[in-house]
Amino acid sequence: MSKPGYQYLLTYQQLEEIYDLANQFCQRFLPGRENLRTREQMVQAARSAKQCLVEGYEQESLKGYIKLTGVSRGSLKELLEDLKDFARNHKVEIWDKGDKRVKQMLTTRKERRKVTQWILPLTPFDPFNPLYPTNYLLNLVNMTTYLLDRQIDSLKEKFVKEGGWTEKIFRERLAYRQKQNAFTLIEILIALAIIILLTAGGVVVSIC
Repeated sequence: MSKPGYQYLLTYQQLEEIYDLANQFCQRFLPGRENLRTREQMVQAARSAKQCLVEGYEQESLKGYIKLTGVSRGSLKELLEDLKDFARNHKVEIWDKGDKRVKQMLTTRKERRKVTQWILPLTPFDPFNPLYPTNYLLNLVNMTTYLLDRQIDSLKEKFVKEGGWTEKIFRERLAYRQKQNAFTLIEILIALAIIILLTAGGVVVSIC
């Protein structure tokens, strides 16, 4: 069975991972009623980022696709700020982008892909220490935001070159009218040719 087109997008695949990991992260590191609102906001931001990209992809209008991809990016930035706040409030060290520990987790990420969901990477020998998972999520969110920026730029370039859905429908309508007009012109020319031939043969033609 073939997959929907959006599932082949790298941005979608990473947003799906972010959503799964955000859920697990909040359950593990933000327990209790006092963190309920933060948990809900982080999970909702991750969900919105994924769902808006899907909704945008399914739009007939290229303009709508661009708009919803931008909303997806905005939701991801919201999640990024929540993760930064968590790191700051819990005194979690944020690693540099090129840190070898981040690269190692990215290299082994496919090994954490189970049948139905992605699995959050944990700090070795200390699974309730948020150091590794926080940095992994921060890196993944930043990487996906960059890819969404590239996707939006590509869609805008396509919009400039090809126009939007309204312009496409107009071009199709114009082509249809031109085709119809061409058929009408051909019919007139054929009728005139028949009249000329009949007149040349001595047949009187009456046109009412």
